[in-house]
Amino acid sequence: MKSTKIIYWTSTIIIFLFEGVMPILTMQSAMAKEGIKHLGYPDYFGPMLTGFKVLGTLVLILPQIPSRVKEWAYAGLAFDFIAAFISIAVIDGISAVTFFPILVLAILITSYVTFHKLQKQNVK
Repeated sequence: MKSTKIIYWTSTIIIFLFEGVMPILTMQSAMAKEGIKHLGYPDYFGPMLTGFKVLGTLVLILPQIPSRVKEWAYAGLAFDFIAAFISIAVIDGISAVTFFPILVLAILITSYVTFHKLQKQNVK
């Protein structure tokens, strides 16, 4: 149980830092704006996506949020990572960078699986 908690919190904090904190700090940077434009998305898409990422990661990190709401946050972030992978692959082709969203998705899945293990342990 202790190792499950450590894995859960480690993976969840990594997601929070990558998808909740970093986008807030970089969303107005020239590189972020160019990245959104390069992928063919409109200018408003970056701030909108950042808002959803921040809300989603806050839902995951705050323990008092109901499990059903966390499920929606996990799903939304998973869709984001899959869409990022597809967008990068279509525009830039397949390279090592293309798989970064899949790596982060794997961390999200680790958080999700351990979250459910902890939920089952708390029910007993």
